[in-house]
Amino acid sequence: MTDTDDEIVFGREGGLGTVLLNRPKALNALTHEMCVALDKQLRDWATDGGIKAVLVKGAGEKAFCAGGDIRKLYDEGRAGGRYPYDFYHDEYITNALIHYFPKPYVSFLDGIVMGGGCGVSIPGSHRIATERVMFAMPETGIGLFPDVGGSFFLSRCPGRVGEYLALTGARLKAADCVHAGVADWHVPSDRLIELETALKDADLTDFERASAVIATFAADPGEAPLAQMQTGIDRLFSGDSVEAILAALDDDGGEWAAKQASIIRAKSPTSSKIALRQVREGAKRDFHGCMQMEWRMVNRIIAGHDFYEGTRATVIDKDQAPKWQPPSLEQVSEADVDAYFAPLDDGDLKFD
Repeated sequence: MTDTDDEIVFGREGGLGTVLLNRPKALNALTHEMCVALDKQLRDWATDGGIKAVLVKGAGEKAFCAGGDIRKLYDEGRAGGRYPYDFYHDEYITNALIHYFPKPYVSFLDGIVMGGGCGVSIPGSHRIATERVMFAMPETGIGLFPDVGGSFFLSRCPGRVGEYLALTGARLKAADCVHAGVADWHVPSDRLIELETALKDADLTDFERASAVIATFAADPGEAPLAQMQTGIDRLFSGDSVEAILAALDDDGGEWAAKQASIIRAKSPTSSKIALRQVREGAKRDFHGCMQMEWRMVNRIIAGHDFYEGTRATVIDKDQAPKWQPPSLEQVSEADVDAYFAPLDDGDLKFD
């Protein structure tokens, strides 16, 4: 068994193809090798008549997948290597493959689900959240943006929830995941093994049959705090710019609004502005179009400053004091934002 096989383990149980993200000590963070291996295996299973559905889960009880291997992206990117470009290119191709996968693609969202972990689960057809789930897209805090299809699934959250999640990196539990539309069912963690057995034994002839099997295990996740906050979120996050949203939060006068404003002001100004743009633009595009847009954006991120500074401050030195460039929203012009979305000289992603 190779190192890559150790990091991601593929199995076959009846008509069920299984994927285990197997880096529990690293919270199952994705490496480039894992993305490449997953892409190849999914392409094989897509045309394998014996495979009726795919199940993806994470090793251990702490995380489904906490994101990409940020430390390696930081080191390789600062050294000027190709790794960040290759990683994001292949990751985004895999995200699209998952979204358009021709068979049920089931994810057990059990534990932390962030960044790259969202990309190998949320684009799929059947997303199951347990009581241990903690979903978040906190990328603007490291000078990135909510990628891996975030422009697609955040833009399709109810009301202005997508903008709220993109700008604040707010963390969601099971009920909120279902309300936001990033999970389809809540199943208690102690029933996952039983559910996996049922999926293995079922005749999963189509997407509806997989849904019917899962529904027999689904439980009420309880009331979603997001649902109670929906009216306020819609009012406060409807502005046409980050500055307008902050003004609305400041004018609100409430404790919650003040906290959200403080959170946003601590993020990368550039990332905040491009994240708001991407969510609004994502609503107009299909998944392929969203991934093309994100590929353009991430190329500029890799060549820029804030991703490395944000990663340094939160992951490397952990001083939590990033020095963003530019340091204020007012210094990030519309032209600066436009540049992140402009076509690339060497072309866009090529989807099979």
